[in-house]
Amino acid sequence: MADGNFRHELDSNADALVLLRKISEHSPNIDEDTVTISNQPRGAETKLSSLKGRTLKSLGLSHGDLVFVQYKEKSTGPSIQEPPSSSQAASSTSTDATHRPWDLVQEDPVDVYWRSKNGKIPRQRDPQFCKHGPKGMCDYCMPLEPYDVAYHKEHGIKHLSYHAYLQKVAPKSSGATQFIPPLNPLDYRVKVPCPTGNHPSWPSGICTSCQPSAITLQSQPFRMIDHLEIASTDVIDRFLQAWRRTGMQRFGWMIGRYEPYDKVPMGVKAVVEAIHEPPQEGELDGLTLGLPWEDEPRVRNLASQSSTPMTIVGYIFTDLDPREEDRTKNVYKRHPSSFLMSSLEAIFAAAMQAANPTPSKSSSSGKFSSRLVTAILTGTEDGAIDMSAYQVSEQATAMVEADMIEASVDPGIVRVKEEDRNVDSARYVPDVFFSYKNEYGLEVKKSAKPAFPVEYLMINVTHGFPQNPVPVFQSTQFFIENRLIEHQTVERVLSQLSALGAPDIPDSRHRKPGDAQKAFELAKFLSDWHLVAFLDTTQLFPPNDMNVLMKAATSPTIMSDASQLDPLIATDGWQTLMTFTRENAPQQGSALGSVMDEDIPQDILDQIAAEQAAAGGSGPASGAASGAATPGIKTCPHCTFENDAASTDCEVCGLPLS
Repeated sequence: MADGNFRHELDSNADALVLLRKISEHSPNIDEDTVTISNQPRGAETKLSSLKGRTLKSLGLSHGDLVFVQYKEKSTGPSIQEPPSSSQAASSTSTDATHRPWDLVQEDPVDVYWRSKNGKIPRQRDPQFCKHGPKGMCDYCMPLEPYDVAYHKEHGIKHLSYHAYLQKVAPKSSGATQFIPPLNPLDYRVKVPCPTGNHPSWPSGICTSCQPSAITLQSQPFRMIDHLEIASTDVIDRFLQAWRRTGMQRFGWMIGRYEPYDKVPMGVKAVVEAIHEPPQEGELDGLTLGLPWEDEPRVRNLASQSSTPMTIVGYIFTDLDPREEDRTKNVYKRHPSSFLMSSLEAIFAAAMQAANPTPSKSSSSGKFSSRLVTAILTGTEDGAIDMSAYQVSEQATAMVEADMIEASVDPGIVRVKEEDRNVDSARYVPDVFFSYKNEYGLEVKKSAKPAFPVEYLMINVTHGFPQNPVPVFQSTQFFIENRLIEHQTVERVLSQLSALGAPDIPDSRHRKPGDAQKAFELAKFLSDWHLVAFLDTTQLFPPNDMNVLMKAATSPTIMSDASQLDPLIATDGWQTLMTFTRENAPQQGSALGSVMDEDIPQDILDQIAAEQAAAGGSGPASGAASGAATPGIKTCPHCTFENDAASTDCEVCGLPLS
């Protein structure tokens, strides 16, 4: 406390207010309502008066603990004070016992799951060293802690999982009753105003109390996400299809959920079920993306209505460049001798992670780090396409928030900005260091100014596909949003629903034996993220009916239990859609005409017409209209265009012909 250091001997079962009275003895003019305590010099302060009725033991205090006390003196007369900043007001509110942010946090279900487990790593009885009976236990077979160093080294696990790290840093004596969270988000910004109040605020003045400490860049010991799992290869194939047809790079937000990951102690994996593509302008060597993403609230709300709630778990983009000598293979540009993640990408990842923090009951702010994953599709050494996944560290996020770093011309280098004392763009940059091993194998610390390697900000995340895929969405055939080569229209939906006979499919109680296959095909058609997301923009479905559609489309039993469609069929939104389908859906013979008129450029239409005339046909859909299959022709089930029998994808809409 400001009056000095004092030692008190108190009973561990004494009320917290006993400590308040002891503090008051050393400062008669203290305002008891403003007294706060913390286990660190700055941050995580809690009002002592709000802890009435709790024992010192329940607060996690034990013999020899050091408690930091702050308070204000009673007002002795009128005075003029600087109005508190928004950060001070937020801090004052958060310290109140009824508004402590970590008490009000709603954590992800995977966090709730791991908090109910101790995370111990079981071991079998060692036949060589264990001398006890089958029901005994000794040092050679007792379970290991989830953060055991030897276990992680033996299994090649570089980073602790988030919950294993929590087990390591959380005080063991306090248990579930701890009131001071063990985690504090990093903040490299100057404190404005200064806590001491002895000088003008930055940039007019600065002192050791308000300036950030020097930064030493180091590998983060934990990672928020341990594995990225793509639910189906079709998700990636459909995402890559735009690049394959145009050569322009693409970006997409990954929609999915978090689940326990058993390959790492107390691990967490992100399961990607779909990729939603926002408005963007692709280029051969990059892309332009608009932020903030205006459609994000709608997409997040729609994803949360699935049978198992989903959210945005990360983003993915392509960085593919075909080789000049062989256009079927890609340039191998990302490797240890070049770069794995550019400085611009790392700074973008830090900004995105800062905007998507993870709710945490173990953080003094109620939020800590982020689980947002960056996935990159790029060329391999043999010219194929592979994925790599990363996150950036807490240090990277804090440095970006403090406006301390910027991208460099060299993609593998991050530049440290210069200090700026202008009022409009004030920036304080403390000393930044990083360490490395020199040619003699010695650890050397070096200043990070003016630049340092981007690897110091990166965290590797493993990735892969499940051995037995069970994707939530059964189809990826519907056109994808915001693509110039694919146009989502209501007419297309009506045409496809009409082709499936959707208006004639009743609920399960009134279906005839012949309706089972139709219901199966309809269920598969509806179980498509891009279709559901498009229908959400048409206003054909009221919000409640849209939620029913989303739950039906993501039902795990929709392909085996025909009754899953019954709640959807009973909604007014579905009946309205079926009415439009009956009245406005084009006939099979004219379906291609409506599709082509809207989506196919005129020069391609002229070319198709010329080819048909040379072949003596009356139109591209003449065979389909007559109901007879033409030898050597494959009719596209999506747009009814007739393709050559050797084709695998439709020449018009680009979708698979099978």
